[in-house]
Amino acid sequence: MPYIAVKGTHDLYGEEASAYQVIQNVFKAVAEVYGYRPIETPILEYTDVFTRSTGEGSDVVRKEMYTFLDKGERSVTMRPEGTAGVARSLCEHKLCSTEDLPIKAYYAGPVFRYERPQLGRYRQFLQAGVEAIGIDSPRLDAEAICLAMSVLNLLGFENLKIKVNTLGDTDSRNAYKEALRAYFAEHIDSMCEDCKERLRLNPMRILDCKVEADQEIAKGAPKMRDYLSQEAEERFYKTLSILADREIDYEIDDSLVRGLDYYGHIVFEVHVASPSGKDYGAILGGGHYDGMLSEFGGPKEADHGVGFAMGVERVYGLMKEFGLLDELDTGVDIYAMPIGEETLDRAFPLVEEIRRLGYSVNLPFKTAKLGSYFKKAARAKAKFALIFGTEELDKGVVQLKNLATFEQKEVNIDTLDQTLDAEFEALEGEHHHHHEE
Repeated sequence: MPYIAVKGTHDLYGEEASAYQVIQNVFKAVAEVYGYRPIETPILEYTDVFTRSTGEGSDVVRKEMYTFLDKGERSVTMRPEGTAGVARSLCEHKLCSTEDLPIKAYYAGPVFRYERPQLGRYRQFLQAGVEAIGIDSPRLDAEAICLAMSVLNLLGFENLKIKVNTLGDTDSRNAYKEALRAYFAEHIDSMCEDCKERLRLNPMRILDCKVEADQEIAKGAPKMRDYLSQEAEERFYKTLSILADREIDYEIDDSLVRGLDYYGHIVFEVHVASPSGKDYGAILGGGHYDGMLSEFGGPKEADHGVGFAMGVERVYGLMKEFGLLDELDTGVDIYAMPIGEETLDRAFPLVEEIRRLGYSVNLPFKTAKLGSYFKKAARAKAKFALIFGTEELDKGVVQLKNLATFEQKEVNIDTLDQTLDAEFEALEGEHHHHHEE
């Protein structure tokens, strides 16, 4: 049998891998600006970390987790989402008692869900997310949404729309669940098997059903906002007023519940449309949650959080489709072109010096004709060629050729650092000028 990647997984290489790095770097940079710090939790957790926090009613727990017994007969699960592991970590290390609250953490790493692989969806995929845990504030909820929007704006997305809903406090939710149970009980016989299970475990999950006939039935269901306590309602509108002050457009979507059971109060999704206006659905989602820490024995008074996550594959796919990666610089700065075998040994220390200046350089390990070098330089998307033979090196000079304009000049090796700095600064200037146009 040929060796191939496991179904639902994929390899990253070359430009795609570079683009993934760029997306994560933008995400991390924005999170840092908002005062978030990195956290890394293990990919493997004991299964009850997810069943306790994520809720047995969620599809993730019911049918998508990679769960198995390890050699000690303990049930372990490969991380299906980020929040539960972060909460477990904060509680295990008692961080809510020793650190200033809220604790603001960001992460980016692989998650695993056993679902039918479809276009752009994988069983192992990369998720980037944030969690702010430890205080209960509509401002913190609004800040998380602002952070999410900043990331997507910086990545170049323009036609964004935030859909928001509130799931209220515990009392509001319990009253609402009863109303939903009563409503769906009359229709459940004609609904899908999943919905029958959801009715028993958590009827709010039915609002998330993707079966069209069931969606039609759900349209007539009671609305959460009719069951909100006054406090929960005030809190929701406080968050929305902060977004309005920041001129962030949102629309209230009564059917939005998100896929995990721990959410309460505001939940949100950012939907994206193409430049031509075609709706591509949600690119990022999250919300507020309470009660997560106490599941892990954490302090009751700090038991609040807000977070969101985005799938990097999905972001990459849309950026590619919208042409947002066309300007991505994945090329090498300089392609060195030593002429003649005897220059190879002398080229090595020269190239190392240039790399120490912070420029990326490709140095061939056997010499070739200039024509072949130029083809390779084009494939490597090099910006400059550095050409030299024994004669040049003996004189202490090299030829520097701009591969976009084909201008070539002789440069003294002693002043090569200043010349390179000036040339790359000029390139940057052109790039910015081109952007402003």
